[in-house]
Amino acid sequence: MGIPLEPARTEQLMAYLGELAQWNRSYNLTAVREIRDMVPRHLLDSLALLGFLQGDRFIDIGSGAGLPGLPLAVASPGSHFTLLDSNGKKTRFLRHVVRTLGLANIDVVQARAEEFRPENGYDAALARAVAPPATLMASVEHLVLPGGKLLAMIGRDEPPPADTASWRWSRTKTLQVPGETGQRHLMIFEHL
Repeated sequence: MGIPLEPARTEQLMAYLGELAQWNRSYNLTAVREIRDMVPRHLLDSLALLGFLQGDRFIDIGSGAGLPGLPLAVASPGSHFTLLDSNGKKTRFLRHVVRTLGLANIDVVQARAEEFRPENGYDAALARAVAPPATLMASVEHLVLPGGKLLAMIGRDEPPPADTASWRWSRTKTLQVPGETGQRHLMIFEHL
C-alpha cells in the first residue's frame, strides 16, 4: 500500500492484533478469528484511510475493536484520535490496548455519538460499517468542525444520500486493500 511505517509502529500494530485475538476468545470483538486474516480485513482496511486524513483531530464513531481509529493512530502519532463506542466491553478492551501499547494520542470514550459532547470539535469523523451514511451525517453533525469531513467506509458502492443543510457529498472512492476480495468504498462528505 506504500505506507511508510517505522519498525516500532509495525510492532505496535502486530501487538494490537495479538491482544485482539486474545480478547476475542472471551469478548467476541470481531468475527475474524485468525491473525493472518485480521491483517488485510482489519489493519490494511483501516490504513487505507490514511491518505484521506486532513487535520489533527479525528473521532472514530462506533469504534468497536478500534477500527479504523487505532491502526490510524499508530500510523499517525502526531494526530489525536478519540475512539467512541457505547459498548462497555469494547471500550475496556480499547483502554487496555492503549495502556499496553503506550499510545498517548488516543482517548477512549464510552458513549453514543448523539450524546457525546466534547469540548472541541474534530477535523473528521471516521466510521467503518457502523450505520448508513445518512444516519451518520445526523449523528456526527455536532462533532465535526465546519469545513471538516465525514469519512464513511462502506462495503458495496451505493448512491450517496441527499445533501443536507449541514453536509455535502464530495465523492466516493473505491479502496484497494491488498489481500481483501470484498468491495470497499469510502464516501466522503464535507461539513458546511
